[in-house]
Amino acid sequence: MGFFDFGTIFFLIAAVVIFFQLRNVLGRRTGSERPPFDPYTAARSDKDAAQKSENVVSLPRKRLPGEPAAADTYAAIDAFAKPDTDLNKGLRTIKDNDPSFEPKGFVDGAKMAYEMIVMAYADGDRKTLKNLLSREVFDGFVAAIGEREAKAEKIQSSFVGIDKADIVSAEMKGGEAHVTLRIISELISATRDKAGAVIDGDPETVAEVKDVWTFARDTRSRDPNWKLVATEEED
Repeated sequence: MGFFDFGTIFFLIAAVVIFFQLRNVLGRRTGSERPPFDPYTAARSDKDAAQKSENVVSLPRKRLPGEPAAADTYAAIDAFAKPDTDLNKGLRTIKDNDPSFEPKGFVDGAKMAYEMIVMAYADGDRKTLKNLLSREVFDGFVAAIGEREAKAEKIQSSFVGIDKADIVSAEMKGGEAHVTLRIISELISATRDKAGAVIDGDPETVAEVKDVWTFARDTRSRDPNWKLVATEEED
């Protein structure tokens, strides 16, 4: 006949109580938990991960006046534009005010914006244009679209691609970063009147278009987006 070991039963009961207490505590959200893993921001090399605490996230910040730059701060800029040139100096100044700025990434984004703006203008898409243009440039584009619509004219366009996009100047104007690009693109475009007759361009011919566009961004703002602030068509 078996017998009860009261010491064993006591410890079993204590273990169960502790388990439920721990489950209640560990299962409760306090608001201080770390966010879920984000592969876009958490990707680091094994070397970097070993050197940093898992609770520390380094964010880019604006350098203080007189504070020396890190040795590799301008590496991407020096690889993009020859050191000691006006362009290099301008890009470095923007980098000082916006640590996240990288010229190659900027050009890639500007090329995407260029295509979106060209096609939105042809389609009369005011909503898209408003998000990509400064107020002054937007007003000019909208006026041209309105004039076209008043005449019942339509632009038929097909964007072929961008052959070349080069930064030609960069500078800070107060707290605003200004970057100017020379863009060479290929476009099929024709304007038709209300009867459908072609009055400008050629719907069958790929034309080379040369533009000089300036994009700007307020580096003091949390808004990371750049907007088109000036346009010029090159002959």
